[in-house]
Amino acid sequence: MPSTNGPVAVSELAAAWFSDVTWLREPTRAAGSRRMAGSRFRGMAQADSLVPGVMRLGDEHVATGPFEVTEAHLAELQIPATTAEAYSIARSDGLRDVRGAAPTSYDDRDGIARAFPHALPQAEELRIVQWTVASARKTGGGVLADGRQPLVPDPAASVNLQLYSAHPLQPGDVLPMLRSLIATADVSAEQVTPDGTPRYTLAGSTPYDGSIVIDVERVDRVPRALGSLDWRSYGPYAYRMTWVPADPYELELEHGSGLHVIARARMRASLARLAVSLQSRIAGILVDDGGFIATPDELEARSDSAAGGTPGSRAWV
Repeated sequence: MPSTNGPVAVSELAAAWFSDVTWLREPTRAAGSRRMAGSRFRGMAQADSLVPGVMRLGDEHVATGPFEVTEAHLAELQIPATTAEAYSIARSDGLRDVRGAAPTSYDDRDGIARAFPHALPQAEELRIVQWTVASARKTGGGVLADGRQPLVPDPAASVNLQLYSAHPLQPGDVLPMLRSLIATADVSAEQVTPDGTPRYTLAGSTPYDGSIVIDVERVDRVPRALGSLDWRSYGPYAYRMTWVPADPYELELEHGSGLHVIARARMRASLARLAVSLQSRIAGILVDDGGFIATPDELEARSDSAAGGTPGSRAWV
């Protein structure tokens, strides 16, 4: 995971997926010395060495790290970064995970079937692999499955967002926000709940870029990533903003077609602006489709990424 802007908050990423994430041994830096090379230099120079830590990850695995990754290795993996941290993940008891049968299809968004062609991970190991790919997508990094097969997910493939707020809005309050992006958007479903809380779906379709769907309801459970926050910063009302492409099957592909990627970029920016607009009205916390908290900087980058960074770009209607 790239560490260009400082150390990676790997424990926060892990806590978004697993309970009781704990450093069994925290990483440290130890003072040491290294030999100075070159005809002009003689002797030794002081240098800090990174001593990896061990973090419990789930019930059966541990992550050891960070290990420093050189720019040459990052270039080999086609990861556009100059510095990064790596973690090695294995079972805490030293045994090997029991895997399932070989994949029957290689169409999956994360590329897991491609990386494990002989036997698929299952149970907790599968969740570990899914988390590593989601974390790599979040940070712009990559995964070496079984230490051999590279998985470098496209960060731009993360499109959908969820807002958790303490304030319920009626369909008529949210619909104008969606219509500012897709003028033909409308209420597609509405239900009266026993306690009177709103539950409805809004949808807006375009000829080329697919549809934006907003599902609003009161939920009993919120994503694990919100557990570390003050409960007053979010609430039980979920506003799920989803992109449905013209060909939904392409969502299952590791690499979508050119037209899919173009439409995805526009809708990714549109969803980001919709989410920011909604959050500015009712507060709350945004969570991305990887289960991680979406920061304002990330949303701003999404909004500026479509159409070559042209502000105010809209879906094709």
